[in-house]
Amino acid sequence: MSRGPRIAVAVFPGTWSERDFAHVGALLGWEVRLVWHTETDLGSADAVVLPGGFAHGDHLRTGAIARFSPVMRAVTEFAAEGGPVLGSCNGFQILCEAGILPGVLLRNDHLAFRCDWQALRVESAAGTWLEELAAGDVLRLPISHGQGRYYADAATLDELERSGRVVMRYADEAGRVSDEANPNGSLRSIAGIVNERGNVLGMMPHPERASEAEVGGTDGLRLFRSLERWLTAQPAVAERGL
Repeated sequence: MSRGPRIAVAVFPGTWSERDFAHVGALLGWEVRLVWHTETDLGSADAVVLPGGFAHGDHLRTGAIARFSPVMRAVTEFAAEGGPVLGSCNGFQILCEAGILPGVLLRNDHLAFRCDWQALRVESAAGTWLEELAAGDVLRLPISHGQGRYYADAATLDELERSGRVVMRYADEAGRVSDEANPNGSLRSIAGIVNERGNVLGMMPHPERASEAEVGGTDGLRLFRSLERWLTAQPAVAERGL
């Protein structure tokens, strides 16, 4: 009997997007398990999500305390073995603090919290979470952050560009990248990056909030369908009956 992917969603004190991901998972027929930050076992997860929120109240820096949570050892090992990991908003911040992705997310350049729908241009469709997308596609997803300004040193930025690991940039509705379309001052308008293997995606926008037409759009589903497509192609997963 076929089944949906098994998704582990990490939950830290202050996380608030875990139920949104669980809701979308239920719509898609996925098996979603919420994993408290003190747990050390991800079970038989096919993929892991680090959702948005304010893990540990964002004390010290966003994600700075969450990176030491026991569950992050399991997430780091899962990612190192090629397992799909998505970090959205606070999850992106945690991935960077944990060293799974390079760079850091700083305070928005205008010093205000920004909550709005944002256009994004797909720069590269490389990676597990982007299989159904193509370079040049324009997505419309919500953002909700006060510290979303991506920063890295010039050498790191150049390497991300050379290796095609910058996968999303902030843009206008026509897909044009400009300072005016950048909602937080991210260097090179970067909204999302992947690791070298492409199995870990960090992005500031919220795909889980763009998965039903009734709430504004369904572009977020394209990332989740990409994951399903990738998992279906994996022999070990296929044997278990996805």
